[in-house]
Amino acid sequence: MEYTCHYDSPLGGITLASDGEALTGLWFDGQRHFGDTLPDEHEEKMLPVFASAERWMDVYLRGRRPDFTPLLRMRGTAFRRAVWEILLAIPYGQTMTYGQVAERAAKRLGRPRVSARAVGGAVGHNPLSLIVPCHRVVGADGRLTGYAGGLDKKRRLLAMDQAGLSQPDASAPSTAR
Repeated sequence: MEYTCHYDSPLGGITLASDGEALTGLWFDGQRHFGDTLPDEHEEKMLPVFASAERWMDVYLRGRRPDFTPLLRMRGTAFRRAVWEILLAIPYGQTMTYGQVAERAAKRLGRPRVSARAVGGAVGHNPLSLIVPCHRVVGADGRLTGYAGGLDKKRRLLAMDQAGLSQPDASAPSTAR
């Protein structure tokens, strides 16, 4: 069974999804690809993983860097999961280009080459927005390109990342990933 929960953020409503144990989805309401990994049958129910994700978002959306990550379960192809793992490693206050992500994905997957366009597809279908920071991926010239939640949100999230560089949240308990 899949479960959902709603969170009201300063950037708009967010829907969370879980398999009962780990966070499997986090989407801005109405974003492109909203709920594309969410089965038709699901139940709204508060779970410990939702409480953990809400604590993470409370810290992050106050401009602080959370010092824990809720338990995540990324559902997708091996290629997409590899790209999302790379996104998880992009530090606060930094960005990577689609080409740089493609180079790392090629190495990780043992391929001679991965296209930036393929990476763009994986980034755009990230089912765990915010926590898997797809907003930190930019165009080759540094321009803000594409974001399923909208470029206005991408700008605000990057500004929050900058603020979080100097403000780790020491009060948040550490949680396994």
